[in-house]
Amino acid sequence: MLSGLVIVDKPQGWTSHDVVGRMRRLAGTRKVGHAGTLDPMATGVLVVGINKATRLLTYIVGTSKTYTATIRLGQSTVTDDAEGEVTATAGTSAVSEQAIHDGVAALTGDIQQVPSSVSAIKVNGERAYARVRSGEDVKLAARPVTIHRFEVHAIRRDREADVMDLDITVECSSGTYIRALARDLGNALGVGGHLTALRRTHVGPYSLEQARTLEQLAEELNVLDMADAARALMPNRELSPEETTEISFGRRIAAGAAPGSPAAATADHPAAAFAPDGSLVALLADAGNFAKPVLVFAPGNGSATVQDLGER
Repeated sequence: MLSGLVIVDKPQGWTSHDVVGRMRRLAGTRKVGHAGTLDPMATGVLVVGINKATRLLTYIVGTSKTYTATIRLGQSTVTDDAEGEVTATAGTSAVSEQAIHDGVAALTGDIQQVPSSVSAIKVNGERAYARVRSGEDVKLAARPVTIHRFEVHAIRRDREADVMDLDITVECSSGTYIRALARDLGNALGVGGHLTALRRTHVGPYSLEQARTLEQLAEELNVLDMADAARALMPNRELSPEETTEISFGRRIAAGAAPGSPAAATADHPAAAFAPDGSLVALLADAGNFAKPVLVFAPGNGSATVQDLGER
């Protein structure tokens, strides 16, 4: 059975769900998922898991992301991006480049961010964007995010329209909304702002260089093998033949790192364990002097089904 990750270069105008539907048809299976939604306006890296590899997606969702984008200062929109109606305008002639860099610095590091009201966050069981579309005034709570890098590469003034466009790169933690950064930078400068372009270039260790368009994937389904995907994503542990046998039956082996060590694997951040032949056997978490399997990909009975062992 085909299993692995597909790194898709999502086209503009497609939802992440649309891409999953297309990949189901290309892979010939219903068991397909993605690791982190991209807005329809956005393009770039969307990591898709097929069959057993869907079990890796939960560990990909929480990885850092990198984006290139364009922010327009001087216009606010209802969606904080170019797809929404303009709700306010303000001249930008008095906005200095130094003020922009100061505003960017204030939005770098550990910050509290209020997501866009038209995000997919659920409010009492319903998506926030659905509530906004029905006319409700949605207020979401601020949440902690980390902006590792926020660089401005170019500043372009359109004096006729009295707006400014900023070409930027942002590297950030999972859960960050780039359009909220555009909104907050514009508000801090007193002129409003929204996102006009967004492209995701990295999701954890996976990049645009690995990505393929849907047209390319229709011609050749380029699938990243489970073992290669896990090697890039997680700390690696090479097992002996004896350890491989024990783990394949869901049994414990000696820990890979000292208890309490920063190198110790956890259930949330496991290590990928490989058999001597290089195949992916399991994901391991260290617990005291032992390592226990969180997921087993090569059960001792020969079944191809992934075992979710949970707490043992």
